[in-house]
Amino acid sequence: MKPPTVYDVAERAGVSIATVSRVLRSPNRVRPDTAARVEAAVRELGYVPSGAARGLAERRTGVLGLYLPGFDAIEELTEIELPETGGTDIVSDLGRSADDHVADLYFDEVVRGAELEAWRRGYALMVAVGRGENSVQTFTDMAGRVDGLIVLARAVPDAVLTPLAARIPVVVLSARGDYEAFDRVSVSNREGMAALTDHVLAHTTGEIVYLGGPEESPDARDRRRGVRDALEKHGRTEDVRWMSEIFTRDTGRRVGRELVRAAASGEPLPGAVLCGNDQMALGVLDEFTAAGIAVPERVLVSGFDGIPAAALSSPRLSTVRQPIEDLGRAAIALLDERFQAPNGEPRGVRLPVSVLLRESTAPSV
Repeated sequence: MKPPTVYDVAERAGVSIATVSRVLRSPNRVRPDTAARVEAAVRELGYVPSGAARGLAERRTGVLGLYLPGFDAIEELTEIELPETGGTDIVSDLGRSADDHVADLYFDEVVRGAELEAWRRGYALMVAVGRGENSVQTFTDMAGRVDGLIVLARAVPDAVLTPLAARIPVVVLSARGDYEAFDRVSVSNREGMAALTDHVLAHTTGEIVYLGGPEESPDARDRRRGVRDALEKHGRTEDVRWMSEIFTRDTGRRVGRELVRAAASGEPLPGAVLCGNDQMALGVLDEFTAAGIAVPERVLVSGFDGIPAAALSSPRLSTVRQPIEDLGRAAIALLDERFQAPNGEPRGVRLPVSVLLRESTAPSV
């Protein structure tokens, strides 16, 4: 039987080919009812974009794929200059640069873990990074060259991922309940954040500011639920101010400045600022330090992730360390298991986290 084409999808959904392409690339830019019709047509027909269809019949390659969404370092790349002579630049680095590349810190560890486990099991690893309108094309091109794929949750539209997973093993990172049809790896975000929040609430009776990540992030949603769990346990659900922002140090600095300005105008400082990741928390610390606000004596600050910089700040940052490298390793292990048992039930692995209590949340720590 001839495989379905983009023309078949367009006809089934009653839209143009251009609309199908837009839904597959950027579904959020298309009306929800239109996107739903296109996605339904893709599922019903089993359509796979051409880049992924090529090469799927030519198994096996011994190569596994890891697909990551675009992040700061990729977006800021420019043409490299190749000088013929060396030299020395003197640069004033006062630690105030916006160049914190939070995604890089996370993805570097995921890639390292995947590379190590792939090598240990005798596979090569291909890494691809999506960028803008070409993200889906990058993903589907790679899919046609590898035996199995690892992809971050939400990095690829479901309308592309679901039919592809019927033809090639796929493992989803940071997956939640809506990915139960896939092999998946996640960490105990909710439990870890609840434990850290429980500790913070035991050390302050003041208002809690929760500076979390974007609502569309599964990790951000789970961490927010963890905070809520602890607040409910302590009967303090009315003592919190919720904020959702992007996961960057600059975000933390901006929120820190807002809190400093409010305090200067006579408003009380919150008892604690809980942050959805370490970069945000370090940004808040930057501003409190610059304003002479003592942490933890006047306000507690905590993060999440356990990046190395969290142990080097002053004061050292309380955080939840997630096993980021092990995410990559576990994903490779799941792919390898799937090759051995292609018809088995989808398996979910949830990795434990460690709560690291440091000086930023209690003078006695």
